[in-house]
Amino acid sequence: MGGVNPYITKTNHELPKQPFKITFVVEETNERTEFVVDPNQIPYGRTGLDGSILDLAEGAGVPIDHACGGVCACATCHVYVSQGLETCPSATDDEEDMLDTARAVTPESRLSCQCVPNGTKDVVVVIPEWNKNLVKEGH
Repeated sequence: MGGVNPYITKTNHELPKQPFKITFVVEETNERTEFVVDPNQIPYGRTGLDGSILDLAEGAGVPIDHACGGVCACATCHVYVSQGLETCPSATDDEEDMLDTARAVTPESRLSCQCVPNGTKDVVVVIPEWNKNLVKEGH
């Protein structure tokens, strides 16, 4: 899918200028995927903001559910940024509103489609074993 949500405020974020490492940890299996982000390759895909955790996951071949196509219109791409959160801009009010609909939100919770690390430090992202996409969960 991909695209832009015209109903939300445009984010103010800085793209990385140097390579950095992002590690994706699948909570259910503890599987870890390390990926070196090349700023010259951004965007890696067509979902989420350019350089967002969702975009980087696509480049790394790590699946993160994103029912709305990465336009901040759901919370299925909810992740925990357990290391390097300070390299990301604060969540917008629109992202916070969507996070209010996610399960088990913590101070490290972000929508991977909206969270763009600036590359000044390595980042570790935990992908929860569940999300609010009930169709996928089979309920």
